[in-house]
Amino acid sequence: MNTSVAATPSPRPAQAIKLYRYALSGHSHRVLLGLPVELVDVDLAAGEQKFPAFLQMNAFGQVPVIQDGDVTLADANAILVYLSSRYAAHAEDWWPRDPVRAAAVQRWLSVAAGPLAFGPAIARAIAVFKRPISPDEAIGRAKPLFTVMDATLQHSDFLTGATPTIADIANYSYTAHAPEGGISLEPYPHLRRWLARIEALPGFVPMLKTPVGLAA
Repeated sequence: MNTSVAATPSPRPAQAIKLYRYALSGHSHRVLLGLPVELVDVDLAAGEQKFPAFLQMNAFGQVPVIQDGDVTLADANAILVYLSSRYAAHAEDWWPRDPVRAAAVQRWLSVAAGPLAFGPAIARAIAVFKRPISPDEAIGRAKPLFTVMDATLQHSDFLTGATPTIADIANYSYTAHAPEGGISLEPYPHLRRWLARIEALPGFVPMLKTPVGLAA
């Protein structure tokens, strides 16, 4: 479980959390908050995510999946909610209970699962995995998304205010790696400073870079 941000965990899990992941997956990268982990690499090229044993953990056949004792949980954003709620010190800073702040975080989790996933993430996947389809539509979705993010970050250090939340974790990986999909981050200075703030947080572990697109 590579991680984008690590909060000080409390309490610790009884044993290492098992993470079924793919190393080049931004969804897999985002889901650990500085906790002990056992990495289980899933061979997507061989279709292991569609094998019966894996489908018993996630019927959608997607990574990541975690096993934390008797809890098995799929979906990157759901995992973020679970881990931050159960283990992060000052958990409400990462996943607020206040209705207004919680709604603000949820809005950006929806962005991570929507415009980010179907824009920059798809463009990167096309380049990294050499898919024989045009990335133009996915790249086109990135400009309005990053324009809004940049404008938001002009007025606050993080997406929902002065301190980081799981909203920032959820949106970091595929934003930081957008150049691999042919999407420049140069027009977005506030967004780039936000990436640097996340990378400076304690416990940050970078995601594996791929020399494709603008990152080549």
